[in-house]
Amino acid sequence: MYDAPSAEPLDEAELRRLEARYCSYGDTVHYMAEPKFFTGCDGSFMYDAEGREFLDLQMWYSAVNFGYRNPRLDAVAKAQLDRLPQVASQYLHREKVELAAVIAQDAERKFGHAGRVHFNVGGAQAVEDSLKVVRNASGGKSLMFAFEGGYHGRTLGASAITSSYRYRRRYGHFGDRAQFIEFPYHFRGPKGMSKEEYGEQCVAKFARLFETEYNGVLDTKTGQAEFAAFYVEPIQGTGGYVVPPPNFFKGLKKVLDQHGILMVVDEIQMGFYRTGKLWAIEHFDVQPDVLVFGKALTNGLNPLSGLWAREELINPTVFPPGSTHSTFNSNPMGTAVGLEVMRMTAEGDYETQVTAKGAYFLEGLRTLQKRWPQIGDVDGLGLALRAEICKADGFTPDKALLDEMAEEGMKADIEVGGKRYGLILDVGGYYKNVITFAPSLHISYAEIDLAIELLDALFKRCVRD
Repeated sequence: MYDAPSAEPLDEAELRRLEARYCSYGDTVHYMAEPKFFTGCDGSFMYDAEGREFLDLQMWYSAVNFGYRNPRLDAVAKAQLDRLPQVASQYLHREKVELAAVIAQDAERKFGHAGRVHFNVGGAQAVEDSLKVVRNASGGKSLMFAFEGGYHGRTLGASAITSSYRYRRRYGHFGDRAQFIEFPYHFRGPKGMSKEEYGEQCVAKFARLFETEYNGVLDTKTGQAEFAAFYVEPIQGTGGYVVPPPNFFKGLKKVLDQHGILMVVDEIQMGFYRTGKLWAIEHFDVQPDVLVFGKALTNGLNPLSGLWAREELINPTVFPPGSTHSTFNSNPMGTAVGLEVMRMTAEGDYETQVTAKGAYFLEGLRTLQKRWPQIGDVDGLGLALRAEICKADGFTPDKALLDEMAEEGMKADIEVGGKRYGLILDVGGYYKNVITFAPSLHISYAEIDLAIELLDALFKRCVRD
């Protein structure tokens, strides 16, 4: 028999004691000595128990694209809660079917292929489902290509195609394996080479793998590649919001098509207008074979993810009922909100708005870069932006400086315009020295100005001569 939980909220000291004793540290917390407790949120801001205001520039790793407590999306969630909040996934409900149709019809218009949509509950789970799709389509091939700096999740299959060994070091491999290919990370690429030239070089190096059988990926006598698919993020997420040159993916897809290797596009962080288009891959003029999505589909209100795949890869004769399953996949709460997200973004000109706000934010970052040599690189596409934090030479990674800035931002004591604020920053990049900015797509221009002022204040506080 367990003790009934207290009806009264516990104070923070008691909560920290209980957390230290009973909570796993393995579920992605404790990047700081004492992770922050938050008690409220609204728009672009989070609030603690003292009512202190924190401007959030990461929005739950790009899950809350449309702002905290978005009135339109929250209302749909509440209405669904009162009507049909639960139904087993062996049955149907209207919201699932309509949402799948909207996404599939949009993909057919944009990519020129009929296809179907398959739901799950989280990004890594959707990646796992995609691995089943491509392994099934390739006759059981378990080898994949993926990028250095790529991130696709921390389940066993997803971590196998994520380039960081840290996520699989304790667990080994279970099936899928990846060969990691160089991504055109121009800031840290070859000197004296343009971004476009570097992209072309990376494609040429990849194509060379198929020149002879001794490069280990192709049986030149049969033309059969040992690899089923190439997993790509249009813009690297955890890798530091690295934006490739416009020509890169088109060249890569040409090589893949020549050798019968599928392109799986991971849009989990960059989808739903983060970059100014519904799917970030639209910027690069290629047609994916499989597209994986999640996060912002429900604005963080309910776990829901999914994939779109070409008809010949996923129709019921080749991918029958029960090929994958989760009790909560295509749940009515999530699909109702997802359907409203699609309505809302179709009605509003998010492409124009996000592009304009992103350009404004990027210009602010460039102004900071002129003031602070510790900002080695800034770049972005839409409201997916990056600032690489370095030593005073503008190149040597300075993780310690960024860690200090992130911790100082949590103190909520930065004064701007007579008010005190905190600042929530996300840390990413190959060297964990990149601020990856994923603000609300509804962020105001005044809030962007505030973000630049708060960042400037953090540099003044943390940079030492």
